[in-house]
Amino acid sequence: MSSFDGKEKQRHANFTRRSLMLSGGITAVFTLMAGRLYQLQVVDGDQYFAQAEENRISDRLLAPPRSRILDRFGVPLATSRRNYRVMVIPEQTGNLSATLDALAKVIPVNDRVRARLLKDERPDKPFVPVLVSDNLSWDDFARLNLDLPYFRGVQPEVGEMRDYPYAEEFSHVLGYVALVSPEDKEKDTSADPLLDVPGFRIGKRGIEKTFDTRIRGHAGASRVEVNAYGRVIRELERTPGIPGEEVYLTLDKELQSFMFERLKDDSAGAAIMDVQTGDVLALVSTPGFDPNAFNRGLTSPEWAALTENDHKPLVNKVMAGIYPPGSTFKTVTALAALDAGAVGPDTIFHCAGKFTLGAHDFHCWRKQGHGWLDLRGGIKNSCDCYFYQAALKLGIDGLAAGAKRLGLGQPTGIEIPGERNGFIPDRFWKQATFHEPWQLGETVVAGIGQGYILATPLQLCVLAARIASGMQVVPRVVHSLGAQPLPRPAVEPIGFSPDALNVVRGAMSAVTNEPGGTAYPWRIIDPMIAMAGKTGTAQVRVISNEEREHGVRSNESLPWNLRDHGIFIGFAPVDKPRYAIAVVIEHGGLNSHPQVQLARDVLTLAQTRDVLGRPTAYPLQAAAL
Repeated sequence: MSSFDGKEKQRHANFTRRSLMLSGGITAVFTLMAGRLYQLQVVDGDQYFAQAEENRISDRLLAPPRSRILDRFGVPLATSRRNYRVMVIPEQTGNLSATLDALAKVIPVNDRVRARLLKDERPDKPFVPVLVSDNLSWDDFARLNLDLPYFRGVQPEVGEMRDYPYAEEFSHVLGYVALVSPEDKEKDTSADPLLDVPGFRIGKRGIEKTFDTRIRGHAGASRVEVNAYGRVIRELERTPGIPGEEVYLTLDKELQSFMFERLKDDSAGAAIMDVQTGDVLALVSTPGFDPNAFNRGLTSPEWAALTENDHKPLVNKVMAGIYPPGSTFKTVTALAALDAGAVGPDTIFHCAGKFTLGAHDFHCWRKQGHGWLDLRGGIKNSCDCYFYQAALKLGIDGLAAGAKRLGLGQPTGIEIPGERNGFIPDRFWKQATFHEPWQLGETVVAGIGQGYILATPLQLCVLAARIASGMQVVPRVVHSLGAQPLPRPAVEPIGFSPDALNVVRGAMSAVTNEPGGTAYPWRIIDPMIAMAGKTGTAQVRVISNEEREHGVRSNESLPWNLRDHGIFIGFAPVDKPRYAIAVVIEHGGLNSHPQVQLARDVLTLAQTRDVLGRPTAYPLQAAAL
């Protein structure tokens, strides 16, 4: 064999070996590819199909319409309106900062919202839309939709926004809603997915807060098809959310508005309630605030205007404002002393303009005194000296016990959060707090509602209602949720003797209906709807001996913040009480007695509306009343 043939065989052998190796490699590669394709399409096919569907299909929670809050006649007090808003998915924008800058040229973008979005990386919840701007005008919303193809990850939406048509009038009753905060989520134990819905709002104060979970309803769902940029192509399926329960209040919108309009320029709290059922017909604190502003988000100037106002519009004065009850407390002293037998209807005390106990003089508001008075005359003329002496006869223990039976010194239990207790002192509290024994002089001033005693306007309304009815009536402001009336607690007698109650009621009638009564000039003329009541003033400054000697300055001559508080409690009609009222006007203790005039007009309106045939039953479950 030649050397050439040998080389050819060697080359052929090498080629064959290399061909086999290449073929084997190619076969191995294709085998691996086929195995991988089998794994992807057959073994893991369902998993990747689901992931592809997740990229193509987006499931979104839908917030249900927030249910309405209505007055006793079905007038809507809190409703919902259309809300044009803009959401953004940061992960889909490519450059969130640039997107926000571009958006700001088309629609308003709040600087605080922008800073929050750029700071919050949300590593735990990627690809979740976040709210950029809401409450847009139709023009802004339309302009954004026109430019939408140029914005990646931006989603315009039409949602709902809470609306309060009567705003300030009901602000302290209804409260407001606002965006869910991280603290809200931590406190929530229901794990409600609605709290994660972008732009969702929950109740923060008032009825909105108390019944939030009942009002907000249950989430719905929307399934949409999206493109690679996250933009919606079409909606595939929609399950609407389930609205919550409508709330019917016991309030009468017309009475509330009437009372608010009269008080809106004052710092005041007032309430009127049904003495038979405990239904509160009006519950007013002035000045109010606009809850719609909290809903959309307050600006810095708006917040400053609320917090720097000396009339404190954010304080619910009718429930959280605490004041010395002043002479209105004399009804408590009288009733407790009569019931305990410490004094009788004919017990007479002398008033010479001051009462001396030890080395201290306690003055009557009338410098020249009232002379000899029985209990009826003491209440009618609001004689301080009479009740100094009656309180000493009764003692602080009996006085404190009587006050608490009449609803003072404890929360009423009304459904609106934020109620304060007020305060009724006793000897045990004094010893525990100051490590000193109770003094007789402290009993003296307690007998006229001064010293340590504090009460809210709502508690004073309950006081008037319990005197008028003789029952432990409890105020409530919510009648029903949906078609289901809320249960009423059983009402028991108050425990004071009928004779004692009749004496105090008669004396309160003398205050308003007999010449010389402290409220006689502002009485209700019509005897069929006449009111009974008790005036009061609560001092906010110390009157010096020099001023007493030369004449106490009138409230009209003093700066606003140094004037006495003007207070009035009452009920009507006198013979068969139906309504009780309490009015407290801060620094409103003027000679014109605006608090009495308001009570007179509100009680007249409440009774006249019944006489004129305005229905007093609720739209639902009228028989339950």
